[in-house]
Amino acid sequence: MNYVTLGGVTVGLCILGWDATKWWPGRKQLMKDPAKHAAKLLPWLLSWAYGCLTTLGVAGLIGTASSAVLGLSNWLGDVALVWGVGEQSGQLAARTFIPLSTPGACVVLIGTVVFLASVKKAGDETRGVLKRGAWCGITLGTSAGVAGFAAVPLAQAANWLGDTGYGYVR
Repeated sequence: MNYVTLGGVTVGLCILGWDATKWWPGRKQLMKDPAKHAAKLLPWLLSWAYGCLTTLGVAGLIGTASSAVLGLSNWLGDVALVWGVGEQSGQLAARTFIPLSTPGACVVLIGTVVFLASVKKAGDETRGVLKRGAWCGITLGTSAGVAGFAAVPLAQAANWLGDTGYGYVR
């Protein structure tokens, strides 16, 4: 399992803040057409969920890439905390962890193919949104906060989808 540090969570929250600020249409516009603005947020949310799933015990190339992104984010965030604001870093991993089953890992592999195709097909602006969403999911997926708790139902959903789709019986 990958562990996130305080600096890594800070990087993830910075990405979340950046994209939420860029997405926010204003209260008046949001109230006028909430479905339209929610639809604009959907690609980011789906890529966040994908990034989160890649940190939940996935091995191989996908797990290695996810671990590398998490390690780099931890390092960048820890350096920013120590040198930027004079604070110490520390480990902030979630206490609850639900690993992916074999069919759940198959769902993550399918999600990887879909994610890569989406990034390739997307325009420049959406491509950045997708990449930042996955990056944020990787950094916040194993945190001890609310985002970390979202990993539990995501893992359960991926396991259920894989078990159901593959007809897997334990």
